[in-house]
Amino acid sequence: MSRTRMSLLTALALLTGTSGAAIIAAPAGASTAAAPCTVDYKVQNQWDTGFTAAVTITNNGAAKSSWSLKWSYTGNQKISNGWNAKVSQSGSAVTAANESYNGTIPSGGSASFGFQASYSGTNAIPATFTLDGVTCNVDGGPTDPGPTDPGPTDPGPGGPKAANPYVGAKVYVNPEWSAKAAAEPGGSRISNQPTAVWLDRIAAINGVNGGMGLRAHLDEALKQKGSGELVVQLVIYDLPGRDCAALASNGELGPNDLDKYKSQYIDPITSILSESKYAGLRIATVIEPDSLPNLVTNAGGTNTTTDACVTMKSNGNYEKGVSYALGKLGALANVYNYIDAGHHGWLGWDSNLGPSVQEFAKVATSNGASMSDVAGFIVNTANYSPAKEPHFKVTDTVNGQTVRQSKWVDWNQYVDEQSFALGLRDKLVAAGFDSGLGMLIDTSRNGWGGSARPTGPGPLTSVDAYVDGSRIDRRIHAGNWCNQSGAGLGERPTAAPATGIDAYVWVKPPGESDGNSAAIPNDEGKGFDRMCDPTYGGNARNGNNPTGALPNAPLAGHWFSAQFQQLMQNAYPPLP
Repeated sequence: MSRTRMSLLTALALLTGTSGAAIIAAPAGASTAAAPCTVDYKVQNQWDTGFTAAVTITNNGAAKSSWSLKWSYTGNQKISNGWNAKVSQSGSAVTAANESYNGTIPSGGSASFGFQASYSGTNAIPATFTLDGVTCNVDGGPTDPGPTDPGPTDPGPGGPKAANPYVGAKVYVNPEWSAKAAAEPGGSRISNQPTAVWLDRIAAINGVNGGMGLRAHLDEALKQKGSGELVVQLVIYDLPGRDCAALASNGELGPNDLDKYKSQYIDPITSILSESKYAGLRIATVIEPDSLPNLVTNAGGTNTTTDACVTMKSNGNYEKGVSYALGKLGALANVYNYIDAGHHGWLGWDSNLGPSVQEFAKVATSNGASMSDVAGFIVNTANYSPAKEPHFKVTDTVNGQTVRQSKWVDWNQYVDEQSFALGLRDKLVAAGFDSGLGMLIDTSRNGWGGSARPTGPGPLTSVDAYVDGSRIDRRIHAGNWCNQSGAGLGERPTAAPATGIDAYVWVKPPGESDGNSAAIPNDEGKGFDRMCDPTYGGNARNGNNPTGALPNAPLAGHWFSAQFQQLMQNAYPPLP
């Protein structure tokens, strides 16, 4: 279902015999303009426990080179096999995507497929069909409320999604993180803040070492929800060959374990989320941090290329895995997928940003995924780039020189995350993504407060002096990412802080390590990355600069008390 507001069919056909067809009816008062697409759904044969159906799509819009049709059942129909389309089902939601030989549908053309399914009770014909996010059988298709319209307040099972899931909703407070934060001196000041739940391995679905699994978190979320709306934030993070350009957060699955990723990771998550008891929760998923950006910057023969990223680019398993996750999770009416898009210090150059948009569009329109499966994108996940640089802009000049010539900016088009997020958003919409696309910014560790925070612009003696004296980001290099010394908590989680920004969020739970500062044997698949070593002199990805990492850090994801205390001390806005 598209995240924009949709018209719904006003008629529901019930099967009373051995065959039936979808009723194509326009709402009262509708215009006579042609529907953008029509779907003819016919039950061909029906018996006590099953049926076969034939579906014909007619495309009345621009020609298509691929397609994805979605609908939801109101009964207990379960599809067992299909033909002439890749047909998959998650709960009541069904997705049918083209095969390689029938993806092209010209304007006015049609494509057909069929399937067999089981049922009991009443075999009702689906009321609503969407083709690539556009509602069929309804004149004019969906209506776009625009990025500042909060849209429907309750998506409901099978209903339209809210334009911004965070508006009018509380956000889930993870009790496990909250307890760790509250146990720290002064931690009670932030222990009630919402943070994301990281599903970073298959075992996390059921809970690791006695900890809460996905169902336990969702059950707790129902208690926190009460009678209002609540968003649960989940990080989907277990791709084959995960984090090909780093070692600290390598994952459990090998480069070729795509089938295992699908069947043992994404499918069980989707199955749990599709349970009817959780239909009233809004689920915001952060899809595979670092994966697609790595394919853009670290798999193309540059001095930042790694063999592991070249492997993942060539086997296509990052792309196939992300597409699969988007399609399966996006089919659920209450799930909002946000694809990870790195940060401005990674993708902010034109040479990276354009290819990144192409990569995102490719993944969102292949392997069963469609752009309607994407609610938005997230930037700065688990990173340290400020949401805003208050004392200088990328358009500033010093003595006739653009600040882009400074060593820090290094010809980047952006100097902070909000300008990057909005610039990226414009390019994504131009590439075909929904005009109501929302962006998230992880502000968990990008405040950069404390005594080192500049209070105004730097001196106008040179571009480097000006930028270095102005920037609140006190890292040695914008490519430094591991347990950064001097970092502080950023803006508290906030819904709709600016037009086009769905929310500031704390995806990386403050106090959880980015990676171990020295080698630590472990059974979590996590290696030792020298970018987490405070004694390391750097590499090509950070301009051969010192790492700026804190010492004595534990494994990625483990509690790091010294970092937590630093983040509170340097919080901006300051803590009370």
